[in-house]
Amino acid sequence: MNILSIQSHVTYGHVGNSAAVFPLQRLGFEVWPLHTVQFSNHAGYDGFTGRAFPAEHLREVVEGLAARGVLGACDGVLSGYLGGAEAGAAVLEAVDRVKAANPRALYACDPVMGDGAGDAGGGLYVDPALPAFFREHALARADIVTPNLFELETLTGATVATLDEAVAAARRALALGPSVVLVTGLRHEATGAGEVELLAVTGEDAWRLCTPLLACDPQPNGAGDLLAALYLGHYLRTREPARALEAAAAATFAVLARTQAAGTRELQLIAAQDDLVAPKRHFPAEKIV
Repeated sequence: MNILSIQSHVTYGHVGNSAAVFPLQRLGFEVWPLHTVQFSNHAGYDGFTGRAFPAEHLREVVEGLAARGVLGACDGVLSGYLGGAEAGAAVLEAVDRVKAANPRALYACDPVMGDGAGDAGGGLYVDPALPAFFREHALARADIVTPNLFELETLTGATVATLDEAVAAARRALALGPSVVLVTGLRHEATGAGEVELLAVTGEDAWRLCTPLLACDPQPNGAGDLLAALYLGHYLRTREPARALEAAAAATFAVLARTQAAGTRELQLIAAQDDLVAPKRHFPAEKIV
């Protein structure tokens, strides 16, 4: 299977395509990376160098793929950090071209916008035009959307304090277009101490999955990018939301556990590569609706 992954790239570390491409390749997918930015490292450090690519650059690369006649062989499109709404428009044009060539292709949109106020650097950290872009345009094209809690609330205007409210907010996101909403990094008033939850919601069902909350200092970036990529990969193979949730969660937890043990701020993807394929610890998805 072939996946077109359109998101940021860093030379050092693992966020964006640097967190998505290798894990998908390790699972046996052919990945076509298209970078929205090229930075030396992620912005969580004191500084970085590099630049964002203009939307026309993205269009030119996709045009080159079309000229090769390969868009019909693309099984999925994954988008992450965009840099701006203009780049987002170019991504949606790419999605439309892929789906025109292969109607069975899926689009997974990770609506990267920010983090909760309690997190370091909390709040919106992207182009202020992007929330409206995702809400009004991207979700209508997406088959899968993978917001964190802050992004879910931003997309839907909801305030989530309970599990029921999280499910209701995910259903509001479903009404905007996608078939599956995967909420990452979910914590609510009933979440156990030392736990974090994932929530996968479709029009008919909802599943919750809990894992231990690993205390990493410093907290690594890129876990959401990794999880979104793994979820798309497993969903493409199974077309089963709960199975994809369990597989993606197990592998992401294994990478985070290896990162915690190493005491680094960069995901230990290479050291944990065997766990991407065969993680040793698994967590059940509990059907709640």
